[in-house]
Amino acid sequence: MRPETAAITSGRPLAQPGAPLNTAISLNSTFTAGGPIGYGRFGNETWSALEDAITSLEHGESTLAFSSGMAAITAVFSLLPHGAPIVASDQGYSGTMTLLKKYHEQGRLEVRFVDIANTKDVFAALIGAAFLWIESPTNPGLEVAEMALIIGEAKKRNMGVAVDNTFATPINQRPLELGADISMNSVTKYLAGHSDVILGSLTVKDPALHSRLLEARTLIGSIPGPFEAWLGLRGIRTFPLRFNAAQSNAKALIEKLKSHPSVERVRYPGFGAIISFEVKGDAALTDKVCEGSKLIANATSLGGVETTWERRRRWPSESATVPENLIRISVGCEHIEDIWADISHALSAIS
Repeated sequence: MRPETAAITSGRPLAQPGAPLNTAISLNSTFTAGGPIGYGRFGNETWSALEDAITSLEHGESTLAFSSGMAAITAVFSLLPHGAPIVASDQGYSGTMTLLKKYHEQGRLEVRFVDIANTKDVFAALIGAAFLWIESPTNPGLEVAEMALIIGEAKKRNMGVAVDNTFATPINQRPLELGADISMNSVTKYLAGHSDVILGSLTVKDPALHSRLLEARTLIGSIPGPFEAWLGLRGIRTFPLRFNAAQSNAKALIEKLKSHPSVERVRYPGFGAIISFEVKGDAALTDKVCEGSKLIANATSLGGVETTWERRRRWPSESATVPENLIRISVGCEHIEDIWADISHALSAIS
């Protein structure tokens, strides 16, 4: 099914006379013995519905929902043996980068950081490695990997491959169809889409890999709450509508930003609803732009119906490769002219 249909129809209760149309919130920690779940940390009917919906969108075989995107990411790396050599982007989500740098310093993993958009360098780093972590487009630089090529090369070397698909979403990119073993989504962002829940997911095709990740989730205890899972599923029902509207708005902003006299550089991969741009000024002036908006929220996170932006280097954990004057804007679903009017107003403060 196409995303618009899958988002609306998947994860529903079995259709039969008198059955509810929507999945209920299963607020249970305890189950009578002899059934399929056993205990609330092992499973939940509401999780299962959310997982079915994401599986349908990602064209996978199964999905595991987690309490956050970082919980999902940590579960992936927990499967790797101590000291395993892995290849990862040298720029990406600050939580992932902080975790990988800590693992590298501790000797938990040998992390080879590369420019994920430089295929030649990625190929060189893959020699002797055991695992490839791809973030594409990267956060917040929006570099794009040649996914099919580098996944193909990794698979020739019998490496495991996982992809952070949060920015592209299953509408623009389905990593499992390109040969990846795992597609990770921060469900917090576009899939849930209302800035009111924190969730993560891992989608796979291999049942054995699913079992290993399920064991990791169960033992670590990084399970989602039933109400959060229900909110995520409810958000998915309108995900394609929201994302397509936001993506359309983002594309309409590109030329406007490029032609603005206070903008130095615009980064956009050609798809998605995230734009990064650099203003003509230092960190203080860039902060002034973000603080000068009336409509756009000066806030971290992204993927909601509302437009948000921030100067990414305000976070100490952000990569030093990110310019001090870079603003990442998560374009929302407001009217495009209202969004642009607010951007113009904020930029006028440094003109």
